[in-house]
Amino acid sequence: MTFTDDNQRGPSAFDRALGHETTLPVVVYALFLVGLFTGGLASLVGVIIAYVQRRKVEGSYLATHYRYQIRTFWVGLLYACISALLTIIGIGIVLAVAVLLWVAVRCILGLNRLGKHQPIANPATWLW
Repeated sequence: MTFTDDNQRGPSAFDRALGHETTLPVVVYALFLVGLFTGGLASLVGVIIAYVQRRKVEGSYLATHYRYQIRTFWVGLLYACISALLTIIGIGIVLAVAVLLWVAVRCILGLNRLGKHQPIANPATWLW
């Protein structure tokens, strides 16, 4: 899927028409970062926003950001549950810190790409 006009760098005409639409992806990334300090409650609000908005921007680079955000939430929740279970044998706390760092890095990378009006290269990845 290409997001540029005639191989030019930058957003396509469709994406430029969505210029103000970058506000909500920024809000979702911010909610995910706040969720690191609220036990995930803010992240829950963020993922709901991402689910509601993703259909409105289908075909634009913003769709990759919403998919990446939704994936970040669910994979992060899975990792958090695994780390909670592993606290029984003592390594869960270390893994919980790793999960927090993982979410923070994904949000920072997403915000960076969003600021450049670029899609997420592989929104389905489990890593970065």
